[in-house]
Amino acid sequence: MKRDITFLKNKIIAHRGYYDNIEIPENSIKAFKKAIKYNLVIELDVHILKDNSIIVFHDNTLRRMTSTNKALKNTTYNEIKDLCLKDTDEHIPLLSEVLKLINGKVPIIIELKNDVSGKVLADALIKELKDYRGVYALKSFNPLTMYYIKKHLPNAIRGQLVSHYNKKKLSFFNRLIYSNTIFNVLTKPDFISYDIRCLPNKRIERMRKNKLILGWTVRNEKDMEKASKYCDSYICENIKEIKGEKK
Repeated sequence: MKRDITFLKNKIIAHRGYYDNIEIPENSIKAFKKAIKYNLVIELDVHILKDNSIIVFHDNTLRRMTSTNKALKNTTYNEIKDLCLKDTDEHIPLLSEVLKLINGKVPIIIELKNDVSGKVLADALIKELKDYRGVYALKSFNPLTMYYIKKHLPNAIRGQLVSHYNKKKLSFFNRLIYSNTIFNVLTKPDFISYDIRCLPNKRIERMRKNKLILGWTVRNEKDMEKASKYCDSYICENIKEIKGEKK
């Protein structure tokens, strides 16, 4: 079935919301409100906790963004809900809270993280999105997760994350998963979300002829110059700088 992926062609997509990690932390309600204000597509990350709560957060541990150091998969939402993100009053939001806020105002791209079983997170996410009427896409590094999404949420727009960066440091299995597109024949993604640090890449250039390439992460004008040569749109940080706006 042909799905409408026009929204993915918006050139600038807000990586973890529109944030600065000073006053506005990443993946926070404040960051999503600002992205909505500027009418930007929002990219965000989700994890599932041991109580089956789905939260919007990037890392597998709390260390970088909070005052504590725990693995997310070993926590419940009640244990972390009062933690502050960086030195702000923002908390780690539930996905349900974020979906209620966005409510179809702008499209969203949801990355499924891989610290627990892809099936566990996918099942919970499918249930969470059941009544959501906004435009969204799902993506993951794990093609097995995306294959499961394809089977159980077939109308969803799907993306495959790919990176060849530092692949020598990965295990053989993760190298196979993270840096290959060989599973595309099964998962049939609508777009490829590709690490711009690995550009140029001949395989990606060939794929771009019939597949949308979404580059990540653009952080400055130099990154934008590279991404604009090889990608159709870009997941960005430091958006004011990239757009040449005054801070």
